Amino acid sequence: MDALRRALGWLSLLYALIFLSFGLLHAGIAFGPVREPVIVPAAIVETLCAGAMFAGAYGVLAGRAWAWDGLIYSHAAALGGVLMGILSLALGAGPASVLLSWYHSVIAVLLATGLAGSFYVSRVRGAADSGVTAPGPGDSRRPRRPGPR
Repeated sequence: MDALRRALGWLSLLYALIFLSFGLLHAGIAFGPVREPVIVPAAIVETLCAGAMFAGAYGVLAGRAWAWDGLIYSHAAALGGVLMGILSLALGAGPASVLLSWYHSVIAVLLATGLAGSFYVSRVRGAADSGVTAPGPGDSRRPRRPGPR
């Protein structure tokens, strides 16, 4: 669990830097030959996504008690922002480019994978904390509830 926690923390930090870079690109700041059209709403959303990812990364890497919840919330918030960007480009609300299409596709898959990993760990961790073992891959039985029938 600790290796996955650390990996998701460092990946969250990387995603935050990527969001910040694209936020700067959409604010009109070019990185050498890489330029994107100025889209103020995209710059705002990407800056908010970067802030969420920085908060999630901080929680995990600093070992805070809320680290797993922070990872779930930050990945979900950033994924929501990316999906909003994909939807706005699909509806023609802004100028599209190959870089933006590639960026949205790749970051959406990465965030969904990180969200799934965070959910998995929170479920396994929750089962371990309550003393109940999580069902194995071949166990299709539902856990019995205590109490009268």
